[in-house]
Amino acid sequence: MKKINLKKKVNFREIIAQARENRKKNKKRLKHGSYSMAVTGIVIASVVVFNMAIQELPSKYREIDLSSQKLFTIGEKTEKMLKELDKDVTFYFIAQEGTESSEIQKLLEKYEEGSKHIQVEQKDPAVNPTFVSKYTSDNISNNSVIVVCGDKSKVVNYSDMYETSIDYNTYSQQVTGFDGEGQLTSAMNYVISEDMPILYTLEGHEEAAMSENMKETIQKANIEIQNLNLLTEEAVPEDAECLFVFAPAKDLTEDEANKIIEYLEQGGKALIVSNYTDQDMTNFNRVLENYGVQPVNGIVFEGDSDHYVSQNPYYLLPDIESNEITSELSSESRFVLTALSQGIQEMDEVRDTLEINSILKTSGSAYSKTDLENMETIEKEEGDISGPFDLSVMIKEKVDEERETQIVYFASQSIFDDTMNAMVSGTNYELLSASLGWMCNTEEVNVVSIPTKDYDTSSLLIPATDVHFWSIFVTAVIPLAVLILGFGIWMKRRKQ
Repeated sequence: MKKINLKKKVNFREIIAQARENRKKNKKRLKHGSYSMAVTGIVIASVVVFNMAIQELPSKYREIDLSSQKLFTIGEKTEKMLKELDKDVTFYFIAQEGTESSEIQKLLEKYEEGSKHIQVEQKDPAVNPTFVSKYTSDNISNNSVIVVCGDKSKVVNYSDMYETSIDYNTYSQQVTGFDGEGQLTSAMNYVISEDMPILYTLEGHEEAAMSENMKETIQKANIEIQNLNLLTEEAVPEDAECLFVFAPAKDLTEDEANKIIEYLEQGGKALIVSNYTDQDMTNFNRVLENYGVQPVNGIVFEGDSDHYVSQNPYYLLPDIESNEITSELSSESRFVLTALSQGIQEMDEVRDTLEINSILKTSGSAYSKTDLENMETIEKEEGDISGPFDLSVMIKEKVDEERETQIVYFASQSIFDDTMNAMVSGTNYELLSASLGWMCNTEEVNVVSIPTKDYDTSSLLIPATDVHFWSIFVTAVIPLAVLILGFGIWMKRRKQ
């Protein structure tokens, strides 16, 4: 039988003290753990609330448009129109759920944020198939927009918001530009305007033909184009907002010139373009001379290499003078390109009431070659006329308190050539829009035309070895480092 050693004493005080110490440590750990959980909960809640608050901010404060052409940002012209808008306009976004174009969605969001009078509503044609028929009998594609103000509406088809071209190497169609802002602002301008200005184009003298791109530039400004034959009409129509004389190859009749002068003297507006020709243009020139200018004989060449393209001194890059028309273009690093242009000179005797300002001007090294048939060099020769020359001018004359004659004159048809325009990224047609905008803007009509924004297709090329390195670094190294750091912090707190 085993004996119990009753002599060994148990120290109950030490056991109780140890138990108390353990309870204190447990309470401390529990308190520390509860504090950590509370802080973690507060941080998570703060992040959630912060994200919710950020989502409520306008997109212009939470998104940065890094595209070179600012594809997802509305321009100053649209912003100004939205700020001055005093009519309610609704943009109906016709798109099936789940197939929305992110580009158009973001752009519509910018319009809605720009004015309290703008409302954007998405209409799913699968859910409401008869909605579109209220505004058009045509079939419109998914992601199109219908702009409505009162009883007026305009459809902006999805295909119209994208500029495309054919790649003749692959015979495939490629999207080269985004015209969403241009088309939507044009539609909004149309539905809020009471009357559309009419541009009458003179015909009957082998005038130059407008390209489709040139017509689209004018029509996008909501200017209606109609033909005018002054041989059959008694006068320029009263509803003409502007008369367009586009590089006639043959002279006007005396009667036609008189009708144009009479129209202008009553406060008319005219966009006039001339071309160098060996034809007698007496009556055409008489219209210009009545307003203090005339074309210089010959074709202008540039002697300053900064003012012409490559080895072609007659492909001119004139200075853009600052005035009412060019205020937006002259303040930026932009170029206008024109070729085979005549110079424009102011006549010696000009009425005091006429105000003539330069739009485009050559350098002082320019010269006009007068004997083109017998010239032996493109360099300046004896008999050539020294510059500088105006290549475009704006003319205005006050008729009375309410009427003012306005003329914009360009001395070359090539400035409105599609190829020339493309070579300077659309600046030539922007100048056309600005010129018509100056002449056609009234209190009732606001003429705005926004150019297409070209896509920037530059690519970032990364070597394969760098791809592997960064893939491993992002998907493995960083997560592993975070896990190790978190485990270390957990171990340290566990020992406390």
